[in-house]
This record gives sequence, C-alpha cells and structure tokens, in this order.
Amino acid sequence: MASSPAKPGFFSSLIRRFSGRRAVVPVVRLSGIIAVGSTLRPGLSLTGLNDTLERAFKMRSKAVALVINSPGGSPVQSALIHDRIRQLAEAHEKPVLVFCEDVAASGGYWLALAGDEIFADKNSIVGSIGVLAAGFGFVSAMKKLGIERRVHTAGEEKLILDPFQPQKRADIARLKALQAGIHDSFKSHVRSRRGVRLKGDEKELFSGAFWTADAALGFGLIDGVGHLHEVLEQKFGPEVVVRPVKSSGGWGLRRFLAPRGEGAGFSLRLDGLADELIAAAEARALWQRFGL
Repeated sequence: MASSPAKPGFFSSLIRRFSGRRAVVPVVRLSGIIAVGSTLRPGLSLTGLNDTLERAFKMRSKAVALVINSPGGSPVQSALIHDRIRQLAEAHEKPVLVFCEDVAASGGYWLALAGDEIFADKNSIVGSIGVLAAGFGFVSAMKKLGIERRVHTAGEEKLILDPFQPQKRADIARLKALQAGIHDSFKSHVRSRRGVRLKGDEKELFSGAFWTADAALGFGLIDGVGHLHEVLEQKFGPEVVVRPVKSSGGWGLRRFLAPRGEGAGFSLRLDGLADELIAAAEARALWQRFGL
C-alpha cells in the first residue's frame, strides 16, 4: 500500500530542526523572596543567580526569557540582579523578555524592569512601587516573662529600633528618611526603564499600590497580557525551542546537618534555627500581603 504524502513543509521543518535554524530561547526562573538565602528561606541573590544568568546569555539564542514570581525583598539584591541582567543583555546584544507569574511586586517588579518587554497573566499581581520595613516588638512580652535585657554599646545610635525597647520618635524619623531615599531610587528606576510608556498619575503609580495585569497595562507598567509559550511562538514561530536554564544550587537542609563522626551519620544542629524560623515567617508574611 502506498504511503500517504508528507504534509507541506514537513521536510523543511525537519531540515530546520536538524540544521539548528529553529529559534531557541533560554528561560531563567526568578522565584522567591529577594534576599541572601538561608536554609528555611531560599532567596534570590546575585551570588546565587550569576552563574545561571551567564549560562543563559551565552547560549546561541534569539532572546532570553525571565519568569518572575516574587513579592520582593532586599532592594540592594534587586538592583544587583537587575543590573547584572542588563549588563549581560548588552554584552551579548540580546533582548530580554519578562513574564510575571503570580506576583511581580516591589523588588519583584524591580527585577521585571530588566526586561525590554514585560508580560503578565491576566491575574498576575504587579506593582507595589514602595518601600516596606516590618518587624516585631517584644517589650510587653519581656515584662510578662520577667526578662531583663542587657545591652552595652559604643555609639549613641547603635541600638536604634531595637525590638526589645519602646519605639522612639527619632528612630522612626530616621527610618522613614532612609525609606524615602530608597523609594526615590525605585521611582527613578521605573521612570528610566519604562520611559514614555508610563501613564497616569505618579502619586497613585508610586503609592505602593498593586494591580492585576489589565490595570498594570493601563499604567504602562507592562507591555502586554500573555503567557510564555504563547508570546514566544508569536515572536519566533511555532517551532521555537523553550529551554529552561536551571540553577546548580540548592543545598536544602545540609546547613543544619552536622556530622557526628565518620560513619555515624548526621545530627540536627539547632544553633541559628530560631533565627531561620523567624526569617521564614517574615518571608511568608511578604507573600500573604498579596493573598498568596
């Protein structure tokens, strides 16, 4: 029985596949709190991401895609990661396409600004262009428990905003001044990267509010509503190869597992565990601000 004829374009498709003519787009995921990581709170930092970013940009590709899912965190790490992405993009002359997932807010949006184009799902949360400082106060708890805190410092301001002492107006004023400076830097960064695409009242835009994709598009914070594969196929054709670039990091609970001797296995280290638990709770609170 005669075989059925090949579909039009079948052989040209095979030729493109094996000759390497299909467009390739490496994809790097930036997911989590932006901070120097710890065991219970894995974080996004330049140190942890640099190798992955370099591998992505060195690949033979039409562009580099970033998938962002972050409620923010450290403004310093946000800036370092962003600037490294732009540095690599310019060195390799490749456009950067950003895709927001659940949330790209605060520092997460700072990262998104590394993109030449930013896309989001219709239900993504975008924005929160502001600065947040949060913590706990233990003054009343210490009184109830009968605990006396003893701290000795050299320098009048060394104990500023100590959570075991009542808040002082001067300390709060100093903190707000620091936040205002960081906020100004954030606003300048948004203006620089989005330029004439920004729309609407800056007072609302830079209020720390956040929006879903349609509203963010109206403000000019993003360039379109769409998903990774959908957008890449529109730009580079249906045969585009989406290639995830995974981090080689990840050491899990090994930090808390201390060897007990050769052949004796491991025992759980408890030093620092309380700090890790508090850090994890703070990270969880960041996600919950956005209903996640």
